[in-house]
Amino acid sequence: MIYLRTVVATFALFARCALGQKYVFAHVVVGNTAAHSQSTWENDITLAMDSGIDAFALNCGYPDSNIPTQVANAFAAAEALAASGSNFKLFFSFDYLGGGETWPATGSNSVASYLNQYVSTTAYFKFQGIPFVSTFEGTGNIADWAQGGPIRSAAGNLYFVPDWTSLGPSGISSYLNNIEGFFSWDMWPEGATNKTDSSDLAWQAATPGKTYMMGVSPWFFHSGDGTPDWVWRGDDLWADRWSQTLAVNPEFIEIVTWNDFGESHYIGPIRDESEIHAGSAIYVEGSPHDSWRDFLPYYIAKYKGSTFDITTDQMQYWYHTAPTAGGSTCGVVGNDPDYQTQLSPNVIVEDGIFFSALLMSDAVVAVQVGNYPAVSYSGSQGINHWSQPFDGQTGAPKFSIIRNGAVVSSATGTPITPSTSLSNGCTNYNAWVGSFQGPGQNLP
Repeated sequence: MIYLRTVVATFALFARCALGQKYVFAHVVVGNTAAHSQSTWENDITLAMDSGIDAFALNCGYPDSNIPTQVANAFAAAEALAASGSNFKLFFSFDYLGGGETWPATGSNSVASYLNQYVSTTAYFKFQGIPFVSTFEGTGNIADWAQGGPIRSAAGNLYFVPDWTSLGPSGISSYLNNIEGFFSWDMWPEGATNKTDSSDLAWQAATPGKTYMMGVSPWFFHSGDGTPDWVWRGDDLWADRWSQTLAVNPEFIEIVTWNDFGESHYIGPIRDESEIHAGSAIYVEGSPHDSWRDFLPYYIAKYKGSTFDITTDQMQYWYHTAPTAGGSTCGVVGNDPDYQTQLSPNVIVEDGIFFSALLMSDAVVAVQVGNYPAVSYSGSQGINHWSQPFDGQTGAPKFSIIRNGAVVSSATGTPITPSTSLSNGCTNYNAWVGSFQGPGQNLP
């Protein structure tokens, strides 16, 4: 039975209003940029700008010898592009878990020292004129960020929007005076379900008078370190979360991530294999995600309430390239076993093709795999999304846009094989992503 769901471009905006202009950021793991030069950063920033992204959130772990060099490269790149008219910005997201140690508040190589070095630059992102800063967790160091605490005393006025999601909405109320806004890391579903916006609405309700930063992510497969590795359901997530931004109506959106290859939710390019964790490389190689950026100009314009002229038909599609039963789980589990009920990953992940179409006008969208006949879907002007199970089908899926009985554009994706093609025999729970636009221009 075909699972059909159409996401149309008309949504009601709810009562919570943004304070002025809205912003979209992309989360960049600086620890995964060791091979970057200033030129590489300039290329990444240009790609992000072309997608409608306003700034990079520089995720920095402690201690990491890579951080000083690459933060300097990133700011030099942003400032060089600003000289040519770019308005792209950067800000810090201090990672209190990813580096192995906790960030010191003050002193050399500290939160305050990085802020003091960079917030006065033209490339640093400011909201309402105040330097913007975030975290990944850090609930053991909340006092460092208090009004009059060591960080603000040393670094001055800050617009602080932390991710303290582990507190839960019921635990944040004691710390509202410490923050200007809140960032929820709860952007993936638990178990064999699709993600809703209920957690976002709960965080908004728990942080009255504060701005809200909503996380949007396309996928999640933690691979390569076996501690253990786990998967959450991605499937329709990229389309679902962008539609949910219109209902939640946050002041900020942070895309997670630009380059976290080890968790499979990267939307940026794979620049250098040395920047991929060694254990994750086998799952990342041959799995480009660049096409997830293709609809971002449309999604971001809709979120910001801007007009967007659809000048060409486009499709994007993603799927894993073999059924989940086509390889061994190799220790991968469904759900984070440290905090959630452990399930089989093959229950979590659907064997399906997930595809969206951005159409200039109403059209039929068809998907054909292997020896099976094409399945047709009625698409409306604007954004549409569907999914279609494998049902044992193999081969290269063909995607077509048909209008007035004629195929106006089409392309094929990478083949679906009956079993995993990975040399280690493991199931690859990562996604392959492709797209095309106009008259059959296939994009990797």
